[in-house]
Amino acid sequence: MNSDFISLKFVTTTKRKDMLQKSLIDELVGEVQNVIENVAPYHSMSEADLNFKSKPDSWSILECLEHLNLYGDFYLVEVEKRILEATTGSFENQAFKPGWLGNYFAQSMLPPEDGSKMKTMTTFKDKDPKSSTLPKGTLERFIKQQKRWLQLLEECRSVDLNKVKTNITILKGIIRLKLGDTLRFVMYHNKRHLIQAHKVKSVIDGVK
Repeated sequence: MNSDFISLKFVTTTKRKDMLQKSLIDELVGEVQNVIENVAPYHSMSEADLNFKSKPDSWSILECLEHLNLYGDFYLVEVEKRILEATTGSFENQAFKPGWLGNYFAQSMLPPEDGSKMKTMTTFKDKDPKSSTLPKGTLERFIKQQKRWLQLLEECRSVDLNKVKTNITILKGIIRLKLGDTLRFVMYHNKRHLIQAHKVKSVIDGVK
């Protein structure tokens, strides 16, 4: 088990400052690559272990991944659509300035800096896989989504992360965030639940 995953620090601090688009995209690419690396041990686990729950009302590893897959189903399509609609150019050396709402959403995904327990958040019904027994293919779907994110992040280098806006999963068409903030939210949300999944693996490893 890679125990370093749980203690891994986010690059982003709670007081986000403006940064070059290139730096932000490089940071997010690193986040996705790190997630792909850290789910690698799940390949050798049995489907039963991947569906193991430490408590009846908690999520299994596959439920954590399926929750992220359900978000990915929306955001991958939305981000790709906005990239295709956007005017392309040279924006990498332009500063990205987080919006106040987008920054709030993104920062809310970050674990406490003091290492304390993450607060439980309300999960929307259509994104809640609770009580599901899931196939191991859930893991492959998750990895496929992460590889697609890497492709989209590269495409984002040529669009304006400040001006391009995206819908989000709540109040679609009413609330729109800067593309840069949406990307931050998705990647930090992924990592939040991968930390949760890895804690389940720690329990499994501890009882074997």
